Amino acid sequence: MGIHGSKPRKQAQVLMLGLTGSGKTTLLYKLKYNENVETVPTVGFNVETLETDRSSPGLTVWDVGGQRKMRPFWKHFYTDTAGLVFVVDSWDQKQLDEARKELHRVLKHESLKGIPLVVLANKQDLQGSQSPEALCLTLDLRRLCEGRTWFIQPCSATTGMGLEEGFRRIVYLMKTPFKQTQEDIKVKMKSKGFSITAVEKVVCLCSR
Repeated sequence: MGIHGSKPRKQAQVLMLGLTGSGKTTLLYKLKYNENVETVPTVGFNVETLETDRSSPGLTVWDVGGQRKMRPFWKHFYTDTAGLVFVVDSWDQKQLDEARKELHRVLKHESLKGIPLVVLANKQDLQGSQSPEALCLTLDLRRLCEGRTWFIQPCSATTGMGLEEGFRRIVYLMKTPFKQTQEDIKVKMKSKGFSITAVEKVVCLCSR
C-alpha cells in the first residue's frame, strides 16, 4: 500500500466480497502490484497480503468469487474476519439492487456482527456511475449499518484512484472503537471549517 519497512508481526484477515464483474480481483492486483491485470471471474478465491504501517497489522485479503453458485459458500470465510470490504460496480445500474440484497444478507450473519465495513464504489472513472452519496441511499447503508463502523470509498480499479484510501480506512476502522471514529470525523471536519450541521450530517451518513 505504498508503505515501506519491515512486515508487521501480526496479520488481520480482511474478506473482500462483491458480485461478479464488480472488479474485486482487478483492484486487488492493481493495489498489490500497480498493474492492470486482465482477469476472468474468480472461481473459488484469491489470497493476497498487503503491508501497512508498522503500528498496524498486515492484511491478508481473501478475494472470494461473486458468482451466484459461489455465494452460498461465502459464509465459510466469515470466521476470523476482522474487516469486510464489499465492492460495488457503481456504473452497472442493473446489478445494484442485487448487490444491495447480497450485502444485506451478508451483514445479517452472526459471525460478522459488529465487523467494520468499507464499501468500495468501483468504476467511478466511468461516466454515469452513481456517486458514493447516491450509493448510500441505493444500498440503504444508513439503516443496514446501524451500530457498525463503516465507510464508502469512491475508487477505480483501472486507474488505482481511491484504492489505498479504501484499505487504509478498513485498517483504521478495525483499530478504532465505534464512538471514536465519529469523534475523529467531527474534529477533522470542524478543523476544515465545516458547519456543525454539515458535520452531523456526514457523521450520520458515513460513520454509523
